[in-house]
Amino acid sequence: MEVTILKRSFLQRLFGLPVTQPPQDPHCWRYEGGEVVVDLSRAPEITRRGGGIRLEGKGLPDRVLVIHGEDGRYHAFRNRCGHMGRRLDPVPGTETVQCCSVGKTTYDYGGKALHGPAKKPAGCHAVQVEDGRIRISLR
Repeated sequence: MEVTILKRSFLQRLFGLPVTQPPQDPHCWRYEGGEVVVDLSRAPEITRRGGGIRLEGKGLPDRVLVIHGEDGRYHAFRNRCGHMGRRLDPVPGTETVQCCSVGKTTYDYGGKALHGPAKKPAGCHAVQVEDGRIRISLR
């Protein structure tokens, strides 16, 4: 399988700077009882395929990457590469996410490592879409 590499400068990769940003509206999501709920009407970054947001803080036990996949479905990952713990980004035009570091570990939507130094799969979270909201189970 051919793997697409996101274009970043060497310094961006060296410092592990992700492309995916936190949501513009920090109130578009909440965490409670082991579940993240994202209001799609307040998160335009993930209304189009290939879009993503980083969720961090607000009592989350770990960072979460939420993407609207190229397959038309929503996916959520533990936003930590299995190699060095750097953040992940969706790769436009593919059904993959990629570490933002120099190693460029690339994972499929199921979390399987396809390319790069990480040997462990990426952590994936169960996602349900209902009533204009995404529910992500972190349990």
